[in-house]
Amino acid sequence: MPPVETVSLSHARRTLLRAHGLDAPRAARTGPVSLRQVDQLVQRLGVVQIDSVNVLARAHLVPAFSRLGPYDAALLDRATGSAPRRLVESWAHQASFVPVETYPLLEWRRRAYQREAWAGIAAVPSVHGSIVDDVRSIIAERGPLTASQVQLEFEAEHPTRKVDWGWNWSIAKRVLEFLFFTGEVASAGRNPAFERRYALAERVLPAHVVATPAPAEPDAVRELVAIAARAHGIGTVRSLADHFRLRTDATRRAVDELVEDGVLLPVRVEGWGAAFRHRAATTARRATGAALLNPFDPLVFERRTVEALFGLRYRIEIYVPEPRRVWGYYVLPFLLGEELAALVDLKADRAGGALEVRAAHTTAGTATAGPQAVALALAEELRLAAHWLGLDELRVGGDGRAAAGDLADELRRAVAVTR
Repeated sequence: MPPVETVSLSHARRTLLRAHGLDAPRAARTGPVSLRQVDQLVQRLGVVQIDSVNVLARAHLVPAFSRLGPYDAALLDRATGSAPRRLVESWAHQASFVPVETYPLLEWRRRAYQREAWAGIAAVPSVHGSIVDDVRSIIAERGPLTASQVQLEFEAEHPTRKVDWGWNWSIAKRVLEFLFFTGEVASAGRNPAFERRYALAERVLPAHVVATPAPAEPDAVRELVAIAARAHGIGTVRSLADHFRLRTDATRRAVDELVEDGVLLPVRVEGWGAAFRHRAATTARRATGAALLNPFDPLVFERRTVEALFGLRYRIEIYVPEPRRVWGYYVLPFLLGEELAALVDLKADRAGGALEVRAAHTTAGTATAGPQAVALALAEELRLAAHWLGLDELRVGGDGRAAAGDLADELRRAVAVTR
């Protein structure tokens, strides 16, 4: 066996960024971003996580902006909500959009719901068995419907409980989420309130997807790991498993098989350890891009990888009480070159027509370019984001308070000189 190649952290970062399409400035465009380009991007990433938090923009919308620049967000609605669908919702990396071709690769998870789903969903058939049958019939006869619409049939006997904290799911929502997890129903799209519109899966999925036999679990996992490896270019067993939230032992077996087949090449990354590079991965000579990344971007899915490769201990703090937050409520890393060079807490003040920077912090990566250069590049990216979101003003600070963080003053000056 030939010796395992050893590469630097910088080499690994530039390989990762090239695979994600973040290693260079966005391509100049003579026209708007097309549906085909959005579809190609999701094919490249393999999965795009969905999250309902809308303090800036819905999570699934931002990765395309990060890589393609301003685009019509309705393109994703069309790709997911109109036939023939190019993307469908599934439990992949949490709730996610995946290419339709990936949907059959996740059938084993739907079958193994008792092992794979969280307890409240796995228990639905035993706790609400008769209602499962009723909901199936309602969706078959009248779908697509939201959970709120279905709940109207059960509200008198099973009223929705209102509590101060947690998921206030109605009984219809619980049953529909069980049927969604197991693949009996699928999302036909989202309404303006971001509620799923549930329909029978065979009425949502393209015919060729419905007709595709589901592979055995080991074969499916191997293909999912290959997709993850192509999306990242390079990764550890842990980071490759995290892309589709696979079990580590199953991922390790898949990696071994992919190495044997020549799809993955073992490497050693200084300061990171044993890793695997996809045979199609290339490494940028230099990383020169700039992009805001939301907390659910595939580049930063696996936080230990972020810490190992970029030297940044990054956590989302939405559910952390305000006095205990370190960075802010909805904090985005700012990529500059091959560094995560700043962290910014952002809010879209839609009523006031402004993108607000609530906090701006330096990171260990700030030192590479220096705070002033980072602030200037960040100001340009924030203006582009404000334009994409239809906001006329970029404001450092909000609600009558100055922005927090050790980069805030530098960013305020940069915003002033880049108007």
